[in-house]
Amino acid sequence: MEAYKELAKPWFEEVWNKGRREAIRELLAPGAEISDGTDAKKGTEGFYPFFDRMQAAFSDIRFSVQDVLAEGDKVCLRWLCTMRHNGVGMIVSNRELQTTGITIVQIANGKFVAVWRDRGSYGTDQG
Repeated sequence: MEAYKELAKPWFEEVWNKGRREAIRELLAPGAEISDGTDAKKGTEGFYPFFDRMQAAFSDIRFSVQDVLAEGDKVCLRWLCTMRHNGVGMIVSNRELQTTGITIVQIANGKFVAVWRDRGSYGTDQG
């Protein structure tokens, strides 16, 4: 289970903190099911548009993993995210936003095959 915990953490560091789009393909299985509340995506091709929209709308995206728990082939991560809103989707505020959330990943053959994510609402942290 410790090995699965270590496989899950790079998602936040490589994909979000470093903004490495190519890390999505490295970590996510092609047919992975990704669920975010009522929104569902399928595989890397389904996830890319979401990643691209987030990169366009926010700068300084920073995820900090607070807790990691593992059971069998699933890993649960509790995280805090801060980012600065600078475009797309609403009036540009240039404000720093903060949200918390939980992500559960199912791992097979070293890749995520299922992802469930739930996050709180975005709140302003600073002006």
